[in-house]
Order: sequence, then structure tokens, then C-alpha cells
Amino acid sequence: MFKNQNTLSKAIEFEGIGLHSGEKVKIVLTPAALDSGIKFQINKSLISAIWKNAIVSQLCTRIKFKNDSISTIEHLMAAISGLGITNLLIKINSNEVPILDGSSKEFVEKIKYAGIKEQKKPQKIIKILKKVEYKEKEKFISITPSEKNSLSIDYTIDYKDQFIKKQSLKYVHSKTNFLKIYMSRTFCLHNDLERIFSMGLAKGGSLENAIVVSGNKVLNQSGLRYSDEFVRHKILDCIGDLYLAGCQIWGNLVTYQGGHELNLRLLREILGNKKNFKIIHQDKF
Repeated sequence: MFKNQNTLSKAIEFEGIGLHSGEKVKIVLTPAALDSGIKFQINKSLISAIWKNAIVSQLCTRIKFKNDSISTIEHLMAAISGLGITNLLIKINSNEVPILDGSSKEFVEKIKYAGIKEQKKPQKIIKILKKVEYKEKEKFISITPSEKNSLSIDYTIDYKDQFIKKQSLKYVHSKTNFLKIYMSRTFCLHNDLERIFSMGLAKGGSLENAIVVSGNKVLNQSGLRYSDEFVRHKILDCIGDLYLAGCQIWGNLVTYQGGHELNLRLLREILGNKKNFKIIHQDKF
């Protein structure tokens, strides 16, 4: 991954709708100074995109500070992580990041076009020192030390449907590998839509920003972008959630039937005990 801290070369903006709110939203990504981290600005409030501000939410990742909150940040956070950006101010005029096409595609492509500016200070890394895990019935997530000084993710999903079924993928976090998954889209089962709508969610959802699976087929006319798009998207979400650590993580992560809640709980387990990790600088490796 990247040795030094990075920010954008210039400001860029995005407009779209919130997946769950259905509201129109505009965000502007602007360059930020060394050691600023990733921050969202809504109204007059600044919310740092860190695990201490993250809360368990339905079907998305959400951060909150005092009375302000911002939801569905995971695809943007994944793009920021995958492209090695460490310092950024994200101005937003609504409480939800726009879903765009349901992946990180537009975020990545606009950021790459705008350019990334290297800053003259090494990135910090969280290096895992011991095994940390969290279990919830048949679901689990764990992370162990990495001898290769990298983040690897071994992800398995296991749906009891006719189409997605069981999918597994092993991924090592790098810009090159990230660009193999960044276009994978969010998805849901058609049978779950009524329940999701009854929760007041997915008001902005459509076949333009999500894969919908019904029986043994997808309803999207264009089909899938990857044969294993479902597990790739889960890894995409995981990358975005893990970046709430405040910097990159080095460790070997394994998860079965994971998701936003398990990702957040793992971060809390790791960072809640200083014996689990140490902070190092990239220039030492």
C-alpha cells in the first residue's frame, strides 16, 4: 500500500440520492492537511470517520456526533481506503451519502481523474499483535497477525436462496486488487424487500443502484458485473468499515456471514484493548 499520507489534488463533487432516505444529496470532497484524517462536515458540525463515532445501524454504516449523523458511508470509505487517501474533508448537505450505482465505481473514477496528492509524512498503520474475534450464533469474524505486513480478507457468504448460495473469496488489500472489486454493487433478495420497506428503508432503492435477486435470477437487465459480485461487494463493505480504524490495518481477517455490525464489533474489540495492536509508520517497512 501507500507509504506516505495522501489527499486530493483538488475538490470534486457528487450528486445523487440516498439509498435509504430517498433524498437528493450533494457531497464535496476537498483536500485536507497532514494528520487531518477523514472528516464529514454537515451543517456546522464536523464528524470524524472513526470507530468511536460509528453506531450499529440497519443495512448500512453510520457515524454520529452529538445530534448529527451520516449514513451509508461504506462505499465512499472503501474508495478512500483503496486509493490510499488519509486526509479528506467531505462536505455533505444531507444525512446520507448518495448511493450512486450501488458500488464505489463513481467515487473511485472521479478521485482518480482529479488526482491524488502525496503528502510528506508517513502513514500510520495498525499492526495486529494477537487474535481478536467476535461471534454471534453461526456468524463470526476474526483477525490474526500478518507476517506479510498486509491486510488479507477471507470472506464467506452463505445464502439459503436459489441463486447466490455460498460464495467465498480471498482478498489482499492493495490498490491493484481493490480495482478488481470496486464496481461490485449492493444487493438484496426480492423476498426481503417488503420487510426492508416496512422498516422505512430503501426509499431510494432501484435496479439502477442495487442488484435484486428473485428466485434463480437477477432482475437487473444488465446482469452481474462479476460472477461472484455478491461476495466481492461484501469485501468492499468490509474495507470501508475497517477504515473507521482511522488508518490501514495489517492483519489476516476471516469472516463467515459477516456484515456491517460484525465489522464494527471487531473494530471495537481490537481498538478497545491496546494489547491487541501497535501503531507503526510505513517508512519503517
